[in-house]
Amino acid sequence: MPLREIDYGTKDYQQMLDLRYQILRKPLGLEFTSEELDRSKNDILLGCFDDDELQGCCMITDKGNDIAKLRQMAVRNGLQGTGIGRMLMIFAETVARDKGFKKLIMHARKSAIGFYEKLGYKIQGDEFLEVTIPHYVMEKDL
Repeated sequence: MPLREIDYGTKDYQQMLDLRYQILRKPLGLEFTSEELDRSKNDILLGCFDDDELQGCCMITDKGNDIAKLRQMAVRNGLQGTGIGRMLMIFAETVARDKGFKKLIMHARKSAIGFYEKLGYKIQGDEFLEVTIPHYVMEKDL
């Protein structure tokens, strides 16, 4: 499945917004704020496609000091566990490394900790609540 960067404001970007909403926000009864959407203009947007249909996505935000933050990781319902998330993570790490980042950090949902640990990410600090559910800070040196 092709992996590629997504340009802000395109048809692919609209698919990304829809997927992020369906997987990450709707189940929690949450919407995206206009501030959140505006911030993504400067992010690196990544997607995994089957033909032109988005199957999974994530975002990379520059946090300064050679640190990138992985955000909004989502894989289409019914496709979790098929390797799409793993492919996306490897792609995100490669893109981040190619752009000069030395470390990738994230706020990982507690339910996804095992997935990220298999890819070499380590928990930093204590559990906290974000978007109403438990998360941990995780990081990995690139």
